[in-house]
Amino acid sequence: MTETTAERPAAPPIPRRAWQALIVLLAGMFIALLDTTIVNVALPSIRTSLDASEATLSWIISGYALAFGLLLIPAGRLGDRIGHKWVFFTGLALFTAASVACGLAQNDLQLIIARVVQGFAGGIFVPAVTAFIQLLFPAQSRGKAFAIMGAVIGVSTALGPIIGGLIIEAFGEENGWRLVFGVNLPIGIVALVAAAILLPNGADVKAPKSAKSGIDVIGLVLLSAALIALLVPLIEGEDQGWPLWTFVTLAAGVLLVVAFAYWEIAYTQRGNSALVPPHLFSHPAFTGGTILALVYFAAFTSIFFVISLLWQSGLGHTALESGLVSIPFAIGSIIGSSQSNRLTARLGRNVLVTGVALLSIGLIAVFVLLLTVPGEDLTSWMLLLPLLAAGLGNGLFIAPNAQFIVATVDRSEAGGASGVIGVMQRIGSAVGIAVVGSVLFAGIANANITGPDDVAQAFTDAAAWAIGLSAALSVVAFVLVFALPKRVASGHAPAPVE
Repeated sequence: MTETTAERPAAPPIPRRAWQALIVLLAGMFIALLDTTIVNVALPSIRTSLDASEATLSWIISGYALAFGLLLIPAGRLGDRIGHKWVFFTGLALFTAASVACGLAQNDLQLIIARVVQGFAGGIFVPAVTAFIQLLFPAQSRGKAFAIMGAVIGVSTALGPIIGGLIIEAFGEENGWRLVFGVNLPIGIVALVAAAILLPNGADVKAPKSAKSGIDVIGLVLLSAALIALLVPLIEGEDQGWPLWTFVTLAAGVLLVVAFAYWEIAYTQRGNSALVPPHLFSHPAFTGGTILALVYFAAFTSIFFVISLLWQSGLGHTALESGLVSIPFAIGSIIGSSQSNRLTARLGRNVLVTGVALLSIGLIAVFVLLLTVPGEDLTSWMLLLPLLAAGLGNGLFIAPNAQFIVATVDRSEAGGASGVIGVMQRIGSAVGIAVVGSVLFAGIANANITGPDDVAQAFTDAAAWAIGLSAALSVVAFVLVFALPKRVASGHAPAPVE
């Protein structure tokens, strides 16, 4: 034993209260991430029950993801200033109430509004999870806590379609989709009671704050307006026949993005803490990494939106059968994520390269299958290997990707960079659903359907090109991976981002 090893201080014991707090925090994260996937299998039932349009189905997924992403950075900074306990509690309470509102919605507008509020609430309380882990666990033990968090991320997103399918199968389409949202109620109530008792008070765990660490309200408004202006025409355009206002709104969205960039620069020059710190983008590799985060999440989050609609509305399968289609992807994701940290230590960036390559291969294989196999002959067994490969790749990429992107900036900028990556991931999810959904619904609308027998093939052909777009985005992500460093220094590792 060397002298250095002998003199190395042992990791301080972790109080039981810290582990209890972690259970409470991860219960909240579980339902927030469960809701990113559980709703996919409920979409056809929602469409039938509420006579919802195709645009409504896209808004249910995109609206949640966008609202979630926009609140991540402001909520994190608010928690730093006033303490994270009651920010977490408030966000989780609102999320639970919004989940009930989703289940009680009587029309598509009510459901969209409740779903967006649910996304905002998720964006409020999820940053407190990583913040509490940083504050409650010593550095030597923090990795174990984050590993547990990573497992919860993988399991919650993987279980979503299966749980949703089981609920709809048990309670029928009319009531089943409402109970899909009701899953959050008992978990939310128990977590709220436990949070009030077990989470430490804000005075004990507030992070140090700088003199000017306020929330960039104007920046948040400009970014929100820009993204809404871009998403509305992308989601509504096909349904409305692409009238003039859709192109005007897209142009306005671009101008708002430019205005947001100029505001962030001016806001920073006055000594304030911007929503998206402009100096981060002075690192070309970080810029490439944030684009990678956006493109990758646009590629993979749209997969089961498309497959769920194809499997149920197009091919006439049940919600449970639709959920079971996702099992190979879920198994692959769990296996990949469980090995990603160990492989990252050995292979460095090649883990990400392998992950995106496997996702691309899997999606291209699904695209070819949908394009060549008649819809009436398509079975879940045909998708097993492609989705397993895609899931393995997703698991290898999701856990370590933020570490490599953050490693492109200075260590002192790691916190801000990690927040930006989280926002870009959620924006990517929203944009991916909007664009891929538009391709899917356009293909269905333009198909020559003369009878019931044509429906399956029309959906299959449309789904093929929608998945083809996802595959193309994954190939772009593969190219962008090479902008990242080959290795990550330990000092750069941020909290996991999902």
